[in-house]
Amino acid sequence: MTKIDLALVQKLRDRSGIGMMDCKRALEAAGGDIDAAFEILRKKGAAVEAKRAGNATSEGIIHAYIHPGAQIGVLLEINCETDFVARTDEMKKFAHDVCMHIAAQNPYHISPEDVDPAFIEKEREIAQEQLRSSGKPAQIIASIIDGKINKTIADICLLKQQFVKNEKLTIHELLQELIAKMGENIKIRRFSRFEVGR
Repeated sequence: MTKIDLALVQKLRDRSGIGMMDCKRALEAAGGDIDAAFEILRKKGAAVEAKRAGNATSEGIIHAYIHPGAQIGVLLEINCETDFVARTDEMKKFAHDVCMHIAAQNPYHISPEDVDPAFIEKEREIAQEQLRSSGKPAQIIASIIDGKINKTIADICLLKQQFVKNEKLTIHELLQELIAKMGENIKIRRFSRFEVGR
């Protein structure tokens, strides 16, 4: 087994925010490779999310954010399983980061499941019309249209968007990291974005 240096454990802890023992175990499993260990921790977050997905989320917080200049504001509700987790600094920091992201990126929905199927169908029709005279085979056109639809969904759905402070992560992956840290089911329930004059 690879001997794991405490400084490396601390570096992974700073990067992931997850406890020292979990970081040490991930580094041991990854043979000391910090990037591989970070991926192990992210997968753990996905596993915790899947395992706890059915748990009731009746606690939580509402966070308010006013962007500098006071032209944009966001109200966000995040739900979790316990009041203890709702009051943690990690939860407040996550809420603040997500509010700041919403202010910057202006998503319309939380997840793809929230998108009106009629909107998707209309986008599909527009894409088909644009590609009709391209001369490309039907299979290629269908693939291009699927790609355009997926891109549109990623543009308008909060969980699919690239996090403004770290474009290597989506908001969903950022949420999974928080779930792994807290060990609870956590959901972004709703948000409202306000912009002066709109």
